[in-house]
Amino acid sequence: MESLSDISNDRIRLFRSGFLERLTVISGPVFMSIWAILLPAIAVMGAVSAATLWAPALIIAGLIFWTVTEYVLHRFVFHFETESQLMQRMVFIIHGNHHADPNDPLRNLMPPIVSIPVGCAIWAMCLWAFGPVGTWVLLGFMTGYVAYDLVHYACHQWPMKGAFTRMLKSHHMRHHHVHVHGNYAITGMIWDRVLATRILSVKERT
Repeated sequence: MESLSDISNDRIRLFRSGFLERLTVISGPVFMSIWAILLPAIAVMGAVSAATLWAPALIIAGLIFWTVTEYVLHRFVFHFETESQLMQRMVFIIHGNHHADPNDPLRNLMPPIVSIPVGCAIWAMCLWAFGPVGTWVLLGFMTGYVAYDLVHYACHQWPMKGAFTRMLKSHHMRHHHVHVHGNYAITGMIWDRVLATRILSVKERT
């Protein structure tokens, strides 16, 4: 298993600065350690600041909100096409590098330098929209995000031989190896069906 100490010249370099470069990578164990602390912390904040019988429904709403966000970001931001070289560079830093080297274990997960500030922004939005109970929506949203990132990591790093896990992996691998403009979802695959971006398997095409 790779660790941050394994960063080498073989990895695609995104920044000249070594400090910035190290902020773009994260190992699986570190990712899981961070979110094993943060997700329960969000739950505790919800229980303390907004105890409600509606918490399960709000969490589910947050999960659904995540699946939509996952699809929209991947389709319209991560694969944004532009003539601007600056924007092309930004898209490559955000996501293009992953397609250039899809099995890099230190870049299969979103580093906390991105996920935590974005999570804070989502929290602020949830509080603005729903008041104190918005923390429960945030818990669902961030739980969905963590599940998404772990499934994505598993798709690239683990064999995933079970029927369900093999289906998840096959869905994502078609995005990488059949057509990048399709199969945008990883955990919310229903949106690829609803929005007609699902890539059919060879068996379905015959």
